[in-house]
Amino acid sequence: MGSQSRQDVIQHDEQVLRRFGYLQELYRTMGGFSNFAISFTIISILSGPLTLFGFGLSASGPAAAAYGWPIVTIFVLFVALNMAETASGYPTTGGLYFWSSMLGGAGWGWFTGWFNLIGQVAITAGIDYGLAIFVDALMNQYVPSFPVSGHSGAVATLGIYAVILLIHALLNINGVRVVAFLNDVSVWWHIGGAFIIVAALIILAPHHAHVWHFVYGVVQTETGFPRWYGFLIGLLLASYTITGFDASAHMSEETIGASNAPSWGIVLSVAISGVVGYILLLGMVAAVPSLSKTLAAANPVLYVFTTRLGDAGGTLLFLVALVAMFFCGMSSVTANSRMIYAFARDRGLPGSEALRQLNRIRSPHKAIWLAVSLAFILAIPALWSTVVYSAVTSIGVIGLFISYVIPALLKLIYPSRFQPGPWNLGRFSKPVGVIAVAWVVFICILFSLPEVRPITASNFNYTPVVLGVVFAVLVPWYLIRVRYHFKGPAILQEMEGHSTTREEID
Repeated sequence: MGSQSRQDVIQHDEQVLRRFGYLQELYRTMGGFSNFAISFTIISILSGPLTLFGFGLSASGPAAAAYGWPIVTIFVLFVALNMAETASGYPTTGGLYFWSSMLGGAGWGWFTGWFNLIGQVAITAGIDYGLAIFVDALMNQYVPSFPVSGHSGAVATLGIYAVILLIHALLNINGVRVVAFLNDVSVWWHIGGAFIIVAALIILAPHHAHVWHFVYGVVQTETGFPRWYGFLIGLLLASYTITGFDASAHMSEETIGASNAPSWGIVLSVAISGVVGYILLLGMVAAVPSLSKTLAAANPVLYVFTTRLGDAGGTLLFLVALVAMFFCGMSSVTANSRMIYAFARDRGLPGSEALRQLNRIRSPHKAIWLAVSLAFILAIPALWSTVVYSAVTSIGVIGLFISYVIPALLKLIYPSRFQPGPWNLGRFSKPVGVIAVAWVVFICILFSLPEVRPITASNFNYTPVVLGVVFAVLVPWYLIRVRYHFKGPAILQEMEGHSTTREEID
């Protein structure tokens, strides 16, 4: 903060916020590290890589980790850099919705907000349902009669999932200070936990002589498609993990130094997660005792841990991962609720008057309950279909990245409308934006394709169907009703001569 005092920086943040038409309603108590921590926790190198570990091995074998992870990390960094620059220019909660509104108009903002909301709900569902699957597997380890497969297993997992969502809702309702503290703890838990797992698997566990040839030299697929296709499908392992870094932007109005700290939080969370996550995955793949037996196991991660380190040691590492997943889901609910709050503040959602309300400790409690309720509903079809989880992760990735790319695309189309903040890319802004847009278009197409062959009703990738339904609902809704009454953020209304004061809204 240089020579400025903490209070001076807060006052400057509030002045910037007022220029965008908003009053300081949320508590601005989060420091730069805590802002970084929430994105780092949602990316969660101990959640995504482990919940989709079996999927990656099935899709392309060790190559999903050895080559897929660094490729995805590099391209996602371009998305993060572009996002960080925009966040510095528009340091408001709601982030992407507000950016698209300012760059392209209220309509662009409305669609961005909805895709971000859908992506956030799906990511929350993916994280917490993945945690529920792991808890289910752990309980079965000690109580073999506890169901982990079939319809009874799906019912048990859904019940555990409901309890996890309830706990995360209650933690978030208690305020940003509780969440910020737990996120700070989470950073060290993730980094320390990853290195403990790698050290245990590499140093303590026996390995065959050609382990690194296995890691870097084996490309195979169980998808029924050619190996090159399986490798591309395996990119979901990294792409699902390295998402949610927009959380730093969503927490802008609760962060001190909002024109800089969230931007660094976005970029550093991706970069550090990319490096540490790669080390973790290499250790995991190197420890695979048998590819066929690992893929056949009820939980591939637990199988690797217990086979290499015994029941006690393997279970201990599994618990380290479970705690990290718990932190991850908690932070995802935080970011999701802030997005809902910000969108509702500008009347972009049904029931906006209720959803923008804050409780006595300035926590958007109704937005929090909506976030967890929608996440629960999204997982209910898992009672009947085994492919719902992978479909949910695909929807989360595509929904989020569509919302990530719209502001980037608008910056390229209307460069004169964007006024950079103190954190900017300078002359590199346009090439970074072009690469970011191209990558997002690529993965949105990729993750809508079939994942296994032969294609049946039980393994069909329903992601494009769900997205088609979303478009079929959103486009007519916007054309018939929304465009006539939704004016976007307050500052946009002023610029267009439709000024609406906060008092009038209240």
